[in-house]
Amino acid sequence: MKFDVNSLVWTREPESFFLSEDRIEIVTKPHTDLWQRTYYHFRNDNAPVLQMETDEAYFSFTVKTAFESKHRFDQCGVVMYLDSENWLKGSIEYENERFQHLGSVVTNDGYSDWATTEIDASIKSMWYRLSRREDDYCIECSEDGEVFKQMRVCHMRRGKGTIRFGVYACSPEDSSFKAVFTNMEMTECRWLAHDGQAPDEE
Repeated sequence: MKFDVNSLVWTREPESFFLSEDRIEIVTKPHTDLWQRTYYHFRNDNAPVLQMETDEAYFSFTVKTAFESKHRFDQCGVVMYLDSENWLKGSIEYENERFQHLGSVVTNDGYSDWATTEIDASIKSMWYRLSRREDDYCIECSEDGEVFKQMRVCHMRRGKGTIRFGVYACSPEDSSFKAVFTNMEMTECRWLAHDGQAPDEE
């Protein structure tokens, strides 16, 4: 399996970006975001998303992000965007000079959730690994690209068969920053099959 930059397709192309075989840069525009309904009651669906398509049922995608975020909710990371109401993302969202939110959003049938943990605002780089086992998914993160820690395990109701996955960046408020994506790799699934409790019999 190979992550081929030439296979990537934009969903909402940004005005400013750079693509090469081993590097992607996105400069965000103000008031761009991905969110659906829950809690805030608004729907935002205008963030730049760059993805490739696959029907591989078992794989892992790894990417390193580096970012100059400095305004509340500035974010960049890994994404699987199927349509406006079905997608997931993992990223760091800047909050203030003290802390950021490292977290994930899972959106099924038009309703988003947000699971986070606070990390120091000085962190300006993070690795992510998105893994797929049919219509179940795992997002992990790493500060060094070697040791990955689980952020989220989830089920995507529309996540079976052919999907699209890749990277995104956005600035929900009145700001702009540059996000850089490197070390992109698609491999066999690193999220191993569960070896504990057996499935319930049907």
